[in-house]
Formats: sequence, C-alpha cells, structure tokens
Amino acid sequence: MKYRKDKYGRDISQLGFGCMRFPKKGGSIDHEETEKQLMFAIEQGVNYFDTAYIYPGSEECLGKLLAKNNAREKVYIATKLPQYIMRSSAQIDKTFKEELSRLQTNYIDYYLMHMFTDFGEWEHLKSLGIEEWIKARKEEGSIKNIGFSYHGETEMFLKLLDAYDWDFCQIQYNYLDENSQAGRKGLEAAYEKGIPVIIMEPLRGGKLVQLPEDANKLLKENSKQYTPPQLGLTLLWNQPGVTCILSGMNSMEMVAENINTASDASVGDFTQEDLELVENVKKIIKSREKVGCTGCRYCMPCPKGVDIPGNFYYYNMMYIDKKMSARFEFAQNMGLRAEPGFASQCINCGKCEQHCPQHLPIREKLKEADAALRPLPIKAGVSVARKVLLKKKLK
Repeated sequence: MKYRKDKYGRDISQLGFGCMRFPKKGGSIDHEETEKQLMFAIEQGVNYFDTAYIYPGSEECLGKLLAKNNAREKVYIATKLPQYIMRSSAQIDKTFKEELSRLQTNYIDYYLMHMFTDFGEWEHLKSLGIEEWIKARKEEGSIKNIGFSYHGETEMFLKLLDAYDWDFCQIQYNYLDENSQAGRKGLEAAYEKGIPVIIMEPLRGGKLVQLPEDANKLLKENSKQYTPPQLGLTLLWNQPGVTCILSGMNSMEMVAENINTASDASVGDFTQEDLELVENVKKIIKSREKVGCTGCRYCMPCPKGVDIPGNFYYYNMMYIDKKMSARFEFAQNMGLRAEPGFASQCINCGKCEQHCPQHLPIREKLKEADAALRPLPIKAGVSVARKVLLKKKLK
C-alpha cells in the first residue's frame, strides 16, 4: 500500500474503505463477510475507514469488528455529524457521544460536518457554538482532525474553505464530475491551501465500472489495458491534490482489485496516451447527453439565481446514469441549498445566451431540464425536505 500525508504529516493509505455499502445478508449488514473484508484490507495496509451517523448499522458494525480484532489503533476512523438536523449545541453533543458509543472508541480521528451544500449551513452551526464545541473536543482529544464533506456548487465550496481552519475536506470527484460540485477547481484550491482532500464517489457509485461497449473496447486497446475501475482510480491518484480515495467496497474481489491498483498508482503515472483515453471514454459517455454544456459558467451569474450549468449537468446525468438516481442527486444537492438554483426561476431574459461559447438555446433547454428533473413527486419531496431540514436557516 502507498500512503500520502495528512495536514500534520501522518500517513493515510491512498485507498480508503467507504463503509456505506457493507455487504448485506437478509436486508442487514453481513458482519461475518464484512469482517473478512475489513481485516484483509487492514492487513494489506488500508488504514482509513469512513462511516457516518446516518449509514444504517455502519458505525456499530465498524466499532464492533475493530474491537473484536483489537484493530482500533491500527486504523483511522472518519465519521460525520449530521449537521442538517442539528438544532442546538446539546443535540450536537448528544449525537457525538452516541457515535463514540457505537464505534466503541473514545476519540474520532477525522470528524466531518456531513454534506454541506451551502455556506449558510456553516453559519447556522456557528450560531449553535460549533467553533467552541470543536475547540473543546480537540483539547480533550476526542476529535483529532476536523473537516467537512461537500455536495454543492464550486463557489460555495471555495467560500467554505476560507471560513475555518479545516484539517481536511471530502468531495465527490471523478472524471465525469470535474466541472460539477467542488470539481477540479475546488480540489486544486484545497491543495494550494494545504488542506488534504478525501475523494468520494470516484467511480460514481459504480457507474464508471459499467461502461458502454465501445468504451470498453478502447480500454482493451490501450497499452496498459486498464479495467474501468483501474482507469478511474489511477487518474485520480495521478493528481497530487488527492490524499485518499474512498471506495465503497462490498466484495473480496473488489477489495483485492482496488488494493492492487492502489499499491501501484502514483502521481505522474498517467501518460499522454492515458489522458487521451480518458477523454475519449468521456466523449462516448457524453454522447448520450441532452445538452452540450461544458460547465464553463460563462452564462453565470443568473440575475434570478438559476444554476444553469447545475441544471444541465443533472439533466445530462439522467441519460448517462439512472434517471431516478440523477433526480435524487439533483434534489439533494440543489434542492437543499438555502437559495436553490431551479430552472423554474428563469424569467426568460436571455442574458445567459449572449455569453454562451457553445451558443446553446439555454432558455429552451432549461424548460426541458426542469420538466425532466422535477416531476411532481420530486417537487413535493424537496418542498417537504426544505421545510424540515432548512427550517431554522430559512427563517
């Protein structure tokens, strides 16, 4: 296993074990199979394990298996505060203590504010005294490093990077997400500030494993004959700003393959041939897109707050990925911002079209995107979620 340094010089395995997708049996986590995979990963040098309060049974399973095998001191545990439901400092404290109990430990190595989508969420936590709370937990040693995970647009991510002295952060990033969410711009900004970046969804939840047949043919013709997972992961490890890549592994085959890939990959391994291969695979995938938006953002800002590239990104993902998963991600990442960027906010002024290098009929395509992304059940669900999760923030 190869390692990269965190902010304080500690070695983190460049492959991390994502604990959201532990193998299941009869609808529950299969502890026996999970134990085999976890212990094999630890024996092979994987030392970063990522879970969260809201992953059903995950914290309890991880804590139990680490305690059973006397492995707690061999690994770093990362888990997360569900900041979107926190309403008081007492609730924050209660939730954290529950996590310590579930994980059978008295400290968390890497603690994250879970799923920021908007700067206002950090402002809300500050109003609850989160900065003082973090300071106290660090002083007593129950939290070693503090960070946040992110699912919003780039500019808000950059603002959050500057809002606090973070020890690390976690972003969704893969070769289809280079211009969405935090994106390459966010990754490089964090690297410049010396903030380690943990990567989630490096293969888009497995979507970059099942490639179109013509894309698979290109991989086989490449001199290195990458498998789809190897291509996606090695491309990320080629970038110095990437500290650790999380993989939601749930089979021994997957664990073994990813460990082998991680053991070989380094910054600078990708050749020009490899980079061209990625671009050609992307072209094949994107040939299914509905809008030829490159995410350049020349159309922004919209005077009415429409996130034009964001709407087109998720509209396209409906035809690259599964429609409902793209709709869910859209609802989660855009619908739960303090100021959502829905296409329905468009007033048809046309300013965006004057600046689009692709000369796209943006207003027409926004109407198509809104109709596709927000059928009635999605509209209703987002409305309810905003009232429940953003009640305090939106007052």
